[in-house]
Amino acid sequence: LESFYGRQLRLSPHVLGHSKAHVGRVVAELVRAAKAQGLQPGPLALSLRGDFVRIGSAYEQHKVRSPDCFDILVPLRLPPHLEPQPRSAEGLGTRGAFVCGLRARASWPRRYRPFAEGFCVELQGRSHLSSGLVLRWFQGHLQRCLGAVRYRLQERCRISLSACPGHPPTLHILPCSDYVCCHISMAVRLIPAIPLGDALYLTALPPEGLQGPLAPEALWGLNASRQEQRLLSWLKEQAPASSCHLKCLQILKGLRDLRGQGLEEPFSSQWGRVLSSYVLKTALFSLLLQGPLEAWDERFLVERLEDLVLYLRDCLRKQVLMHFFLGNASLPEAVALPRFLKEATPVNLLAAFDGATLDLAAFQLINTWFQAPHIIRMYSSPRYLRPAPTP
Repeated sequence: LESFYGRQLRLSPHVLGHSKAHVGRVVAELVRAAKAQGLQPGPLALSLRGDFVRIGSAYEQHKVRSPDCFDILVPLRLPPHLEPQPRSAEGLGTRGAFVCGLRARASWPRRYRPFAEGFCVELQGRSHLSSGLVLRWFQGHLQRCLGAVRYRLQERCRISLSACPGHPPTLHILPCSDYVCCHISMAVRLIPAIPLGDALYLTALPPEGLQGPLAPEALWGLNASRQEQRLLSWLKEQAPASSCHLKCLQILKGLRDLRGQGLEEPFSSQWGRVLSSYVLKTALFSLLLQGPLEAWDERFLVERLEDLVLYLRDCLRKQVLMHFFLGNASLPEAVALPRFLKEATPVNLLAAFDGATLDLAAFQLINTWFQAPHIIRMYSSPRYLRPAPTP
């Protein structure tokens, strides 16, 4: 396991640092240009707030293999005097999703009608902000700004933007050979986000896997990435300096990816969804708070990794793994949660999968653990591995 981690999973801090810095500079230029252009249409349109929020494994110290993919939240600004009013969509038949009403500080005057027509859908006789319409506007807005930014950055890198319907746009960055010593082509998901305060955001849900009577365009997901980062910082302070909890997460992600290469469809794609990185991270959070953090010292890496595998197997068998923040009343007092999260309806992250799929995932997970040395040897040949970054 240590060899697998060191040779295939561990990122060079040098390469990761360069990649993050380069992504930050390019995204800052694009956001600055998009904010400036967004001031032109007038006060009754969406605009960019002007900042961006780094999220995901690359910024939480548990990314594996290569620093070539990044996630960035881009907060948006509603027109003056309009405020988002999110509420759970469970009462409307969609579990784990939200709809976003809008409230005008005085009333909903006629002058907001053009905004409602461009960015809202109607539910139960009221205008609600549409994630689909916001996403399409955001994609087009960034595309219009790309030319000016590309010209300013031409000596640093080549950039392009791609988008699939229903998904956030991806910024592709290819550094110029004389600018960055780490010549890695990078993909940056730029995720439009509606700020709710308390470092919470609404973001569009991926269209696949959504169930319920509401159209996906009306639905939003709640992003609590900053709360997760705060929890990770608190755990780092409380755990031993040589804690292995993030290494356990990285190794489990690596084993999941290797095992997935030997599975056949349709289960192969379900395997990655059932054991998504978010599910693995949620299981780790839950397990960490069950016992003494001293037990996560590096010396006990194999024991703690086995605990994590067995905990996940039990969750899959019971078909229950609750969202760590939504409606969780048992968090440490040191990890202060916004009231909106505390009072939210608890969400089972495994509810979208049928029992047969979860049983098969539980069987394959424990089988992967028992056969880890064989799987690592079998799927670590050059034909299965992506080229490693040159340090």
